[in-house]
Amino acid sequence: MKKSDFHFELPPELIAQAPLAERSASRLLVVPPGEGAFEDRGIADLPELLQPGDLLVFNDTRVIPARVFGHKASGGRVEILIERLLPGNEARAQLGASKPSRPGTRIILEGGGEAEVLGREGAFYLLRFDVDGALDAWLERAGQLPLPPYIRRQPGAGDSARYQTVFARNTGAVAAPTAGLHFDEALLQRLRARGVGFGHVTLHVGAGTFQPMRVDDIHAHLMHSEWLDVGADLVAQVQATRAAGGRVIAVGTTVVRALESAMPEGELQPFAGETRIFIYPGYRIRSVDALVTNFHLPESTLLMLVSAFSGRERILAAYEHAVRTRYRFFSYGDAMLLYPSAGQADTAPLITGD
Repeated sequence: MKKSDFHFELPPELIAQAPLAERSASRLLVVPPGEGAFEDRGIADLPELLQPGDLLVFNDTRVIPARVFGHKASGGRVEILIERLLPGNEARAQLGASKPSRPGTRIILEGGGEAEVLGREGAFYLLRFDVDGALDAWLERAGQLPLPPYIRRQPGAGDSARYQTVFARNTGAVAAPTAGLHFDEALLQRLRARGVGFGHVTLHVGAGTFQPMRVDDIHAHLMHSEWLDVGADLVAQVQATRAAGGRVIAVGTTVVRALESAMPEGELQPFAGETRIFIYPGYRIRSVDALVTNFHLPESTLLMLVSAFSGRERILAAYEHAVRTRYRFFSYGDAMLLYPSAGQADTAPLITGD
């Protein structure tokens, strides 16, 4: 299977550059199972599309203001994009500079303090920050929200709230779990009144989610690592929902990746740790019965995941419909409600390291 099998043409003007005035004003493309016709609805219609006893599972990760700027002693400008916070005010990060940075290089930070390059870990640098206080608290004061590269503007004052979900609580992501951005308190209240339950996992979305696949044979792709936590309470919620005949509905591909990573023996279990799971057609997603997700980049691993869930041809047809009817794409764009295809295979995912 080739990367090019997941290509589609997207007019640049359909890439949403800013959020709508209201979170729940986004459109929702419903892709029913089988050959049913696509439905053009809205996120606000979710309470009538779901059933009492269904369980929505959200990713409660919180985005770090992970982009900071500085300069070397030589004067060369450096952009730091933190990938992972580590103990001892250390971090794994990408560095944008005119030349590679050697161990011992010190970066004078615009927000005050310095960062020292300790070494390399693959595509990332290991840095130690000498700043006022704990690194996470310093970033809240001095860091910049890392909007995705396809948003062609600088972050504004409104992004600090709108690029976080309303239920974000566990700090550690460098990108938002964007399907959750559509939910506001009013919509959550209507879903509760409908009898829909809520559960949470944590998966700290990494910068690798935006990195393009550099090989055409998808089996040769090296998947990035992300940290997740599927707790015992969520496992109990899922079991109770299924026992009562309800459906488990993931809000976002990050939730699917978390739940599938917590099913090593085919049954959901509590799990906290790293995952490099790569889900693509040929793998049967067992953890969820439906999926709310945004539209994804052409030839991306996330497009491959939703194709595994609903079928590649079905997904590409839905994307063609979305382009034709002018849906908004990517992080600040519109959403889909997907159901599984009947022809999902039952094979293991590809798990690769970087």
